[in-house]
Amino acid sequence: MIKNLVIVESPAKAKTIEGFLGKEFLVKSSYGHIRDLYKNQLSIDVENGFLPRYEIPEEKLKMVNELKKIATNSETVWLASDEDREGEAIAWHLTEALSLEKSKIKRIVFHEITKTAIANAIENPRNINYDLVNAQQARRVLDRLVGYELSPLLWKKVKPALSAGRVQSVAVRLIAEKETEIREFVSVDSYRITAIFEGVHSEKLFQLNAELNKRFLQNEEAVAFLESCKEAGFVIAEIETKPSKKSPAPPFTTSTLQQEASRKLGFSVAQTMRVAQQLYESGKITYMRTDSVHLSNLALDSAKKEIGRLFGENYVKTRQYETKSKGAQEAHEAIRPTYLEKSEIEGDLLQKRLYDLIWKRTIASQMSDAQIQKTNVTIDISTRKEKFIAKGEVILFDGFLKVYTESNDEDTAENQKNTLPPVAKGEQLTLQQMIAEQKFSQQPFRYTEASLVKKLEELGIGRPSTYAPTISTIQKREYVVKEDRVGFEREYKYIVLKNKKITSKTKSEKVGYEKTKLFPTDIGNLVNAFLLQYFENIIDYNFTANVELEFDEIASGNKNWNEMLYDFYHSFHQQVEKTLKVSEKVKGQKLLGTDAASGKNVYAKLGRYGAIIQIGETEDEEKPRFAGLKKGQSIETITLTEALDLFQFPKSIGKYEDSELLVAIGRFGPYVKHKSAFYSLKKTDDPSTITVERAIELIEEKRKADSEKIIKIFAENPDIKIQKGRWGAYISFGKNNFKIPKGTDPETLTLDDCLQITGTQQKTESKKNKKSLKPATKTKIKK
Repeated sequence: MIKNLVIVESPAKAKTIEGFLGKEFLVKSSYGHIRDLYKNQLSIDVENGFLPRYEIPEEKLKMVNELKKIATNSETVWLASDEDREGEAIAWHLTEALSLEKSKIKRIVFHEITKTAIANAIENPRNINYDLVNAQQARRVLDRLVGYELSPLLWKKVKPALSAGRVQSVAVRLIAEKETEIREFVSVDSYRITAIFEGVHSEKLFQLNAELNKRFLQNEEAVAFLESCKEAGFVIAEIETKPSKKSPAPPFTTSTLQQEASRKLGFSVAQTMRVAQQLYESGKITYMRTDSVHLSNLALDSAKKEIGRLFGENYVKTRQYETKSKGAQEAHEAIRPTYLEKSEIEGDLLQKRLYDLIWKRTIASQMSDAQIQKTNVTIDISTRKEKFIAKGEVILFDGFLKVYTESNDEDTAENQKNTLPPVAKGEQLTLQQMIAEQKFSQQPFRYTEASLVKKLEELGIGRPSTYAPTISTIQKREYVVKEDRVGFEREYKYIVLKNKKITSKTKSEKVGYEKTKLFPTDIGNLVNAFLLQYFENIIDYNFTANVELEFDEIASGNKNWNEMLYDFYHSFHQQVEKTLKVSEKVKGQKLLGTDAASGKNVYAKLGRYGAIIQIGETEDEEKPRFAGLKKGQSIETITLTEALDLFQFPKSIGKYEDSELLVAIGRFGPYVKHKSAFYSLKKTDDPSTITVERAIELIEEKRKADSEKIIKIFAENPDIKIQKGRWGAYISFGKNNFKIPKGTDPETLTLDDCLQITGTQQKTESKKNKKSLKPATKTKIKK
């Protein structure tokens, strides 16, 4: 008989916890959720209180049976899944799937994996919180209802194999609307006047950079201003100093960690959560899904000691932050290091970098304000009423800045503060040079993954556990792409006054460069337009946020989850039925103009594999001609000229090894075709201008990379190869790949060994793919 069985969600967590508990405890992992709604059916009894029907996925059956066997022979079963709604639901699913007796169940929660936290949890077990379980079920059921009703509608009216979701569709809407805002943005230019002055203070020469307190709209006005300054005198008219302070940012929540890891480390949202999960499960940080900025008294005391030890008592300022985010969930702690005295950890590079960020942010939040002196120097112009202003700041005491500075999405060179030299009122200045530079107003910023999370949080849409999956889903569905855009050259006027002479020239700058930004795809725009037309209430920002608040009410026991679903579903279902009848099939087609050579219409439209250009009518006897769009081109913005340019592909650019080199644009972008093999062009390669030399370079690069991947080939059967992969060696057989059993040296495998491995795995695969015939069962919660 086993005295204590502890069930956690992940093997890594199990391993860490096992080290803190004695021999009387056996720790096992459920590997996340063990039950879910059936994949190929609605799996919700709409007529009977929206009760969900759950199944144990086939891949989990063996593990569940093993846990059930151990649980049956255990005195006490400790359910130690995470402390949020998902974790609570997992604990409940375990009690149901393992048929656990209520008398032997103990539910424990902790927000950090330390010996103290685990011991405290064991001493203070509680019952399963069914309000939290119901809130999780309500979310799961509502999202299934929306997806199950809207997705088939999209298949009929837009395009097969599409999907819609309550939160994902709102996220796509945000990105699509931002793109429309950018497309409609009209840049306005003006002339910014800056000057470099010299002066003498206390017999020391100093230089002062200043900017005019006015911008000119016309080139002539800017030139006239510079003309008027040729003979002008300049004097310091006023010096204003003002004490100021900067306070540190609060410790991390899920959202702010995702934003800052993106800005400072270049992590994607999913990558941040994956690495944070590893840090949590190995006991290095507290729970990483939280919208609280609260720190425990133990953490506050630890931070105080550590800051005093490292920097001195004058750097200590203990603070307790209040959570202000819309609809903040259960009272968790902020994300912080488990042991604040550890500024560094063992682990891989990604873990070390993220931990360093979390440690610095936590420590900085408990440090003194930075004391700053801001200075404004006003400079009079003898010939004009305008003033030059020199701004700067001096850090008198660095405080928390010694450790950490929060970054910003809009950080630019122009926002950086200068340190001003010592100057005095009444001092005469000599003009070294004055510059009038044409500046253009900046278009709105596109979303990064992190800034999209910030916007969703501001609107009250989603919760810490949903940000990463939502962003992954909209990219997986190809409604949104995350990519770089190269930008374009723009000319601007640059006028200089120096030595009483004015010179003017035209310079160029590269603008519009985008790095890892989110862009809506053509299909994303089309789906968004359809949903806005017929389901604006469902993808309305306030509606989506209010649904989240209803989930919170269910979680706090103030709302019945079945009634909430009833109130939503019946009007929604009627809306779907009505749309099915009244809506037309969306063509997703735009007439661009006429092809001068053939006199036929040119259309931008959505094809089976994405956006295409079509010359001619589908119904014509002569078949239309088609061409795929280049990466970065869109149905919304492509011009007739750009569309017709696409029909130069595929084109021959020469020969290599007595075979033709063809450049073409396919579903996955531009490529070179040579001897029936395909070689993708890089982001920086333009298919219109690529040379033979560059094409050969790409071919040889790919051949070299492929040859380095091959470990072993067999002359008797060239279809079978042993190759290096991202996750280790594997067997390639035709178009299929097969795992090599653990502990096997790939160099020693024979052809017979490979055939045996591939044959066994093929049989296993076919067995896995058989559909489960297990009937659906109703599951009911009783308090």
